[in-house]
Amino acid sequence: MFASKVISRYVLGSRLAIRTYAIRPLKVPITLPSGITYDQPTGLFINGEFVNSQQHKTFEVVNPSTEQEITHVYEAREEDVDVAIAAAKRAFESNWSTADPEFRARCLYKLADLVEEHSEILAGIESLDNGKSLLCSRADVSLASKYLRSCGGWADKLYGRTIDTGSSHFSYTRREPLGVCAQIIPWNFPLLMWSWKIGPALATGNTVVLKPAEATPLSALYASQLVNQAGIPAGVVNILPGFGKMIGERMCTHKDVKKVAFTGSTATGRHIMRTASDTIKKVTLELGGKSPNIVFADADLQRAVRNIAFGIFYNSGEVCCAGSRVYVQDTVYEEVLQKFKDFAESLKVGNPFEEGVFQGAQTSQMQIDKILDYVQVGKGEGARVVTGGERLGDRGYFVKPTIFADVTEDMRVVKEEIFGPVVTVSKFSTVDEVIEMANDSQYGLAAGIHTKDVNKAIDVSHRVKAGTVWINTYNDFHQNVPFGGFGQSGIGREMGAESFDNYTQVKAVRLSIDHVER
Repeated sequence: MFASKVISRYVLGSRLAIRTYAIRPLKVPITLPSGITYDQPTGLFINGEFVNSQQHKTFEVVNPSTEQEITHVYEAREEDVDVAIAAAKRAFESNWSTADPEFRARCLYKLADLVEEHSEILAGIESLDNGKSLLCSRADVSLASKYLRSCGGWADKLYGRTIDTGSSHFSYTRREPLGVCAQIIPWNFPLLMWSWKIGPALATGNTVVLKPAEATPLSALYASQLVNQAGIPAGVVNILPGFGKMIGERMCTHKDVKKVAFTGSTATGRHIMRTASDTIKKVTLELGGKSPNIVFADADLQRAVRNIAFGIFYNSGEVCCAGSRVYVQDTVYEEVLQKFKDFAESLKVGNPFEEGVFQGAQTSQMQIDKILDYVQVGKGEGARVVTGGERLGDRGYFVKPTIFADVTEDMRVVKEEIFGPVVTVSKFSTVDEVIEMANDSQYGLAAGIHTKDVNKAIDVSHRVKAGTVWINTYNDFHQNVPFGGFGQSGIGREMGAESFDNYTQVKAVRLSIDHVER
């Protein structure tokens, strides 16, 4: 039991949430719909411990599938940020940054093992908190553990280089960690983004203060206790649930934060760049997208249809690199459109814990409202709804997979990121035409190409302006392959060797050599 007093009400999306003073436990038992019962941490994770926020305020976490409360978690404020950053700074300066790389590697290997060991709980938390299907959640947990293990393997392979500048000097470079890193992750892939952020930061000797999205804080908090079990010293990882306007600003402006990593909307990314500029912090951003997915007439059409469906309806369409603009060559346009319609209507949408469900709920009331508003915008612009275009059921944030045809390139549903299971389908005739259409966007996160012609696939992949190009596949990630965007889709790369550039700085050392006469 606990006591609480309501102190304010505020609108979160269109749902009235209640912020309270509360004396609440730092862990609460939760039973997942799959039947698993576990202890869910609800406190801030600072310096290796779960603690109350200093103002003792909490906020509600909602199950998108039922619209019912899951629990409350403590809400961090500016003073909690200061405490967490101080803990991270102490950990950086005391032992972590100078630790033997082999020690950091062992910690990350152990953390990867623990994520695997707790995979069903973590997947269940993701589906409960985010609304995504268990199929998606299990894939997220699997990639998270693989990536953490990959980061462990890189910990002792972050090489400098020797530079031949003649016999009078010995010159070399070394890669050193930055210090305290502020990391802000989104609500669409909570655990996966947690791993993408802390993995390279820890491997390179940095420490972390991370803010999970307010809509989906539960998996990051649960994984925090695994950080302790992995032997990672206190203060190296700190997790602060809370609201961006309250604590994101403090994280980005604090003098002791040396780097900001953000995944989310392009608009917020712009604000973070401006905010971090006063203290000249290193900034990496993984932002929005409106990615083209191109089907040529010579493609395996059945396979291509599966890929374009996976490209837009996976994770309920809440994917920054979703293939939300489909371009089909005119000679097979009607055939592909019919096959795509049939495939979309065959997908099972509903309770994410139910067997066979591919598409779960949207994450919040605000998000489903935005998606349905865009459906009305598309209809108003003259686009034809081939299938979907409406809410599914009257409980939970479910949307039917939606396909728009008869679109023009100037329509908002073609230009703007919807971030849901809504796709536009256009036709094209020539390679040059589709490349021009594909590149007509402020974004450049990803693209898909479907063809049996290898020469055409390589030519088009080189001409499309995107950070990732998938050929005869889509949303196909691997922990060793870098991911990031061109244009307003961001700066920097996640995963792969390139991710470690984001968390290191290069020092040059030049030693004058006194020659000994013989």
